[in-house]
Amino acid sequence: MIDLRIASADLATIRSTLLGCEDERCAVLLASRLERGRRALLVRETIFPSDADYARRSPIHAELKPEFVARMTKRAKLANLSLIFVHTHPGNLPPRFSRTDDDGERELAAFLTRRDLSLLHGALVLSDGGICARVLGGSDPLRVISIGDRLTTEFDPSSKTGAADLVFDRQVRAFGIEGQRLLQGLCVGIVGLGGTGSIAVQQLAHLGVRSFVLIDPDHLELTNLNRVVGTSKADFGHAKVDLARRHIQSIAPDAAVHAVAGDVVHAAVASELLETDLILCCTDSHGSRSVVQQIAYQYLIPCIDVGSTISNQGGRVTGVFGRVQMLGPGQPCLWCTGLLSSEEVRRDMMTAFERRADPYIPGAREPAPAVISLNATVVSLAITMMLGVVTAIPIGPRYLIYNAMVSTLRPVQGTAQTECFICSRKGVLGRGDLQPLFARQD
Repeated sequence: MIDLRIASADLATIRSTLLGCEDERCAVLLASRLERGRRALLVRETIFPSDADYARRSPIHAELKPEFVARMTKRAKLANLSLIFVHTHPGNLPPRFSRTDDDGERELAAFLTRRDLSLLHGALVLSDGGICARVLGGSDPLRVISIGDRLTTEFDPSSKTGAADLVFDRQVRAFGIEGQRLLQGLCVGIVGLGGTGSIAVQQLAHLGVRSFVLIDPDHLELTNLNRVVGTSKADFGHAKVDLARRHIQSIAPDAAVHAVAGDVVHAAVASELLETDLILCCTDSHGSRSVVQQIAYQYLIPCIDVGSTISNQGGRVTGVFGRVQMLGPGQPCLWCTGLLSSEEVRRDMMTAFERRADPYIPGAREPAPAVISLNATVVSLAITMMLGVVTAIPIGPRYLIYNAMVSTLRPVQGTAQTECFICSRKGVLGRGDLQPLFARQD
C-alpha cells in the first residue's frame, strides 16, 4: 500500500482551517515522492484556495475554478511535485468518497495527464469523523500517516483486528490492544548493533516488533563482549548484524529481519532505511548520524537518536551522560542542537586512503569508554520514548539528558533554525527522491 505522509502540524492546520465551516471546503497539497520499494507521497506544502478560487460551494459540494487548478498544476509541474486534492464532507461519521467525488477525480486525473503531469497524485476527504485517502482517479487507498511528537496512522484500510497474544498480556494492560497491534505492525530500522543497538533489538523483540532492518558494517571483536548482548567468545569475527538477527529470532522466530552488513554513510546502504516506519540511531559516528537524520527529515520517517558518554581526565571519571533525542518533522535536528561536527562528518565520509592522505585529519581515534549499564539505561529511555511516540501511553518529552553522576534526568527543549538545510522547509524536509542524500554515492 502507498503511504501519504504529512507532518502533524500541517494536518492540524488543514483540519482547523477546513472543518467547522458550513460549506464544504478544499485545499491542495504539493508532495514529493518515494518511488523505490515502499512508495509514498510526502507532503511539502499546503495551499488553501481563496473564496474567489471556488466556482461554487455549498454544504454538500465544493468545486474549484479551472484557472486555479491550472495554476496549481503548473506549479507542481515546474517543481516535479505531485498534487493531492483535499475536500471536506459534513458530519461526524468517517468520510467516504462519493460518486460525485469519483466523477470529479476522473476529470482531474485526465486534466493532469493532458498537462503532461502523469505522476502519482492523490485525493483526500476529511470530516469531523476522520480521514479517507486514495490515488487520484482510482480506487487504490492511501494509508495516511502523520508525523510529529507522535507517529499516528490516521487512515489504514488494511488494519486488522483480533485478540492479542497472551505473551503480551502485561503490555496490553499498559497501553491496550490497539497499542500492541501498532507495535507488532511496525518495521523498525536500527543503525549500529553494538553496545546500544544490541540492547535495542532485544527490547523491541520482547515488546512484539516483528519487522526489522539492521545496518552495521562491523564484526564482533573481543572488546565488544562486555556490552553486546546475546553474544559469546564463540561469536568472535561474525558480522554484528547476523548476531543481532540470531538474537531477535531466538526471542521471536517469526520475526522478519533484513540484515545489511554495510556502512550507512553509503547512500545505497542508507536507502535500505526507506522501508521502515521508525529508526533507532545507535551509531557513534558523526557521519552516520548525519545521514540517518537526513532520512528522518527528507522522507518523514521519525528517528530516535541514542548516545552515551563517559569522560575522564587524569584517570578520573569526570562525567557520565546519556542523551535520547527524537528527530523528524517538528523536532530540531542534530545540527540545530549543536551535536554534529562538520569536521568529524567530513572524516567519516572519507575512505581509509583519503584519511591517510589528508594532512588535516589526525590519526586513529581512541576507543571511547563504554559500560553496559549506562548503555542499557539510555536504550531503555529511548524505547520508552518510542512507546510514547507509537502508542497512546502518555510519555511526552522528545529530548532527554541523563546525568548519572548526580542521578538526574531532564527534558530539553531544542530550537530549530528557520533556514536549517536539514530540518526546515527551506532544507530537505519532505523532499523525498528530489534530493540526493549527503552521503557517499559509491
